[in-house]
Amino acid sequence: MSPADDAQVVDVGGHRVRLTHLDRVMYPSVAMTKAEVIDYLTRVSPALLRQLRDRPVTRIRFPQGVDGERFFEKNIPAGAPDWVRRQTLPAAPGTDDEGKDLTYPFLDDLAALVWVGNQGALELHTPQWRVGPRGGVRAPDRLVIDLDPGAPAGLDECARVAHLVAERLAQDDLACVPVTSGSKGLQLYAPLPVRRSAMEVRQYAHDVARELAAAHPALVVSVMRKDLRGGKVLLDWSQNHPAKTTITPYSLRGRERPAVAAPRSWDEIGPGLAQLGPDDVVRRLVGEGDPFGPLDA
Repeated sequence: MSPADDAQVVDVGGHRVRLTHLDRVMYPSVAMTKAEVIDYLTRVSPALLRQLRDRPVTRIRFPQGVDGERFFEKNIPAGAPDWVRRQTLPAAPGTDDEGKDLTYPFLDDLAALVWVGNQGALELHTPQWRVGPRGGVRAPDRLVIDLDPGAPAGLDECARVAHLVAERLAQDDLACVPVTSGSKGLQLYAPLPVRRSAMEVRQYAHDVARELAAAHPALVVSVMRKDLRGGKVLLDWSQNHPAKTTITPYSLRGRERPAVAAPRSWDEIGPGLAQLGPDDVVRRLVGEGDPFGPLDA
């Protein structure tokens, strides 16, 4: 697909997708264009679609690229193709949208990924729960703990803490996959073999975070106060609230340089750990497979 200023309509899996401004530079630091963003989404689509399956998608859109305006979008936009699945869900209590109904898109196939790529939706955020075949909100199917380093701590400290968290979760027979966030830290995702309510999962994650903070006070903190976080790693357990979302594994990030929320293998979680760009992720996915594969199976 060659970049072009003029709109064009392409067939993607039997769906007609309108593409515009494919030569628009989305990441000026490396001259990465919208066409290249869509190419990345296409190459990782099997793995990315597994993460998105049956989850409502909140997007962060960058219509003019990462140096321009950006905005969150929960509702499906006017003019979206009628073949993009959508569902109206009540906003979770305690959020800015409480009392409202929100109509989210669900990205089921490659055509939907190409569509959001053309929309400039670089970041795709999803909750820890899915929607069932009859439209009901299910209990969460995964737990997430977000590791957020407080300067001067960085990814090396996150790697140390990630192993501590993984060892603690293993005591409860939970295996997790590390995902470098494409920003400062990383997330750990653990599939849940037994369904619990979102608030039970959130409480469990909170208990684990407090336990590790008490056992490793020089390295780990479990409270959000910034004055306590210098040189330590925050274990953010709150992302398990049903109203919260996290960056979807394999999504791009809207930073100066293109980076990806990249699933990793445990043998690389150690000193010298670095965030990955889209070319790295595509190459690893082809050569090594998806780290989520065994747990998904």
